[in-house]
Amino acid sequence: MTEHHAGLVIHTKRYRIRRLVHVEFHDRIVDAIAHEKRLKRWRRAWKINLIETNNPGWRDLTGDLAWLD
Repeated sequence: MTEHHAGLVIHTKRYRIRRLVHVEFHDRIVDAIAHEKRLKRWRRAWKINLIETNNPGWRDLTGDLAWLD
């Protein structure tokens, strides 16, 4: 998690991603991967709506997940 926030992971470094605004948990990794693949096919407006429904201020959620590190 810290590596992502610091921009040390290739994807976050390339796209200058610094805020975690949406997170979902799944019991099985295969379910998480399947859901991520579904989300990748969504239109941008749908993704924005998903974020704003759960995090209207686009607050950085990284600190809330510090216990995962």
